[in-house]
Amino acid sequence: MSLIIKEVHNNVGFITLNDPKRLNSLSAEIIEEIITAFNEFKIQKLRSVVLKAAKGVKVFSAGHNVRELPMGGVDPLTYGDPLRTVIRTIQKHHCPVIAMIEGSVWGGACEMVMACDILIASENSTFAITPAKLGVPYDIVGVLNFMKSVNLPLIKEILFTAQPISAQRAVQIGMINHAIPDHELEKFTYDMLDIIVKNAPLAISVIKEELRVLSNAIQLNPNAFEKIQCGRRQVYNSSDYKEGLTAFFEKRKPVFKGE
Repeated sequence: MSLIIKEVHNNVGFITLNDPKRLNSLSAEIIEEIITAFNEFKIQKLRSVVLKAAKGVKVFSAGHNVRELPMGGVDPLTYGDPLRTVIRTIQKHHCPVIAMIEGSVWGGACEMVMACDILIASENSTFAITPAKLGVPYDIVGVLNFMKSVNLPLIKEILFTAQPISAQRAVQIGMINHAIPDHELEKFTYDMLDIIVKNAPLAISVIKEELRVLSNAIQLNPNAFEKIQCGRRQVYNSSDYKEGLTAFFEKRKPVFKGE
């Protein structure tokens, strides 16, 4: 059975996450299906894409599938990792991508929805960026993506505490666009889509690319990058990294020792 539901209505593509048994966790398999859908929508020259979960879900996505992370000695998040690939696919897609969010969003799924152009969430949704709970050394591109949406002091709080924040607070800090009552979520999103698809698609496509390029206009000293990579390597070779993943599978709180 497909892990997503793919539909097209009125020049808009819809991708519905459809792996409830694994809480729509971002396995390599589901990401491959998402990327395939985006590629097909690009060929069809659709005017917009909506990324969503099934109506009424408690968890939009549980984030990166932890079972697919290496236990140690191998970088868990590299350029070719499925999560990195789907983020780039969304960012580079030719038309606006709207995340219509219902339920909680965890870990790497936060980055996936934040890669979308417009985020519209149920007022009961929550967001938690959780690598610090697992001892996972998040990669530098992912951290930069978070910084594009949230100012530095706030993203530090969110990353360091790994605690969930409400949709209302997410709107206040500029992390998402709107927090809407559950029963109005679809109508609000579809009304916005109706406006977007009537505007000039070529102009929107160029503007989206301009915004993407300008948001990435940052210079990083090669020495600084190598220092960060060295630090990340120390983390995923550490006892804490193994403890974080082991505790997750054993369904207990990890005991980190900084070793």
